[in-house]
Amino acid sequence: MERKNNIEKIESSKIVEIVKDHKNKSNKDLKLAMDFIQEDFKLTKENLIKLSHHLDKLELTYNTLFKEYESRGMVTK
Repeated sequence: MERKNNIEKIESSKIVEIVKDHKNKSNKDLKLAMDFIQEDFKLTKENLIKLSHHLDKLELTYNTLFKEYESRGMVTK
């Protein structure tokens, strides 16, 4: 948990600087940037999965309601 908090405190501008000049940065800086990117990747992936599930549920709910609406003769083609 402490490590994650430390990673969150890092300014993204520092990471961008490390990435842009990675050939001249220390191993410590490279490790710092890799840890930051790895955490960001993990968080982004988790969010995408949650959003994908939410989107699937929205589609299912909409289709259920639309089917009922359609069965009542409310849709004209």
